Amino acid sequence: MDIQIEKKKGVQKKHIPYIIGGAVLLALIIWAIFGNNAGTMKVQADSMTTASVLQGQFDDFVRTDGRVQPISVVYLSPEEGGIVMDKVVEEGSQVKKGDIIIRLSNSSLDLSILSSEAELAEKQNLLRNTQISMEQDRLNNLNEKLGLNLEVERKHRAWQQQDRLYQEKLNSREEYIQAKEDYELAIKKNELIIQRLEQDSIFRLAQVNQMQDNLDNMERNVLLIRQRKEHLNIISPIDGELGLLDVELGQNISSGQSIGQINDLSDYKVEANIDEHYIDRVQTGLDATFERGEKSYKLRVRKVYPEVREGQFRIDLVFEGERPDKIRSGQTYYINLQLGQSREAVMIPRGTFFQNTGGTWIFVLNEDGTKAYRRNIRISRQNPQYYEVAEGLEPGEQVIVSNYDAYGDNKVLLLK
Repeated sequence: MDIQIEKKKGVQKKHIPYIIGGAVLLALIIWAIFGNNAGTMKVQADSMTTASVLQGQFDDFVRTDGRVQPISVVYLSPEEGGIVMDKVVEEGSQVKKGDIIIRLSNSSLDLSILSSEAELAEKQNLLRNTQISMEQDRLNNLNEKLGLNLEVERKHRAWQQQDRLYQEKLNSREEYIQAKEDYELAIKKNELIIQRLEQDSIFRLAQVNQMQDNLDNMERNVLLIRQRKEHLNIISPIDGELGLLDVELGQNISSGQSIGQINDLSDYKVEANIDEHYIDRVQTGLDATFERGEKSYKLRVRKVYPEVREGQFRIDLVFEGERPDKIRSGQTYYINLQLGQSREAVMIPRGTFFQNTGGTWIFVLNEDGTKAYRRNIRISRQNPQYYEVAEGLEPGEQVIVSNYDAYGDNKVLLLK
């Protein structure tokens, strides 16, 4: 009699390898579907801009707009303040050097001139009176000296006479000695008056010289004050165009106040603002060009201003060679400023991707254009058209140059 064997239910030991193999296979399928897509994003191909990596000549220049200005500007500031009495020339008029532009009036200056002239006249009279008095003293001293000379002669004769009488024993010794003493006293008095006259002469000369110096100083002072009067007429220091005149009749103008300017139209310059990114590369002597009509004109950087305002700094350029016809202040030219020598390089067109990456990486398309991969690159120079790629890209590759804001941190783009 056969015994029926009951079939076992549930998972048997022999089934375990199959279960493990199935789990591994399922995990691989899940990873293939989900894990392999980490950092991947699907995007529409027509929502982006692509460009080819090029090999060619890279021109190292920056493009900016420049404004024509007079080669120099002379500002008008009166040396003397006053009331505006007359505007001889209006704004925009051509003026010559020395032309009167404004006439001012200053009553205080007029009174100062009158006072100085009166004081000068008083000093002149005082000097003349002093000179007359000194001359009279000099004549009196000379007259006194003549009298003493005469007395010396008389005393000398009297002493000689007494000496002869004394030798002949016809007078007393006392008379002889007294005559000799009188003569010697007269000589000493004469010597003293000579010394006094010399001292008086030196003193008078010094006093007169000092007074004359004071008088000369006063005369120069009066001349300077009269010149201040002339400064009430504000004149043009150069030939040019009166570009600005900010005064009105009856207005009180202070000394040194800026009231206008004269534009020197003998030549022109071009002022341009450059992005501060180039401040270390822009220097005097660099060449620039611009197109006007069908002709090209050359410029040269004459001055670089170091101050940066609102992310830009200013430069002045002057013309080299021919100037455009009918050039006028205020005209705008689009200038190409050459920063360095042109050379062969790998290049990509400029794009908004640079704002997101700073030029440190870019999305590169695969050969069939279905995917784009993030790749690190290095950009060295740039001009208004291209970036120069120092490393990371090869000519012929396709890159995405449009904005990357929508791509986040994804490293692979699936193009649909």
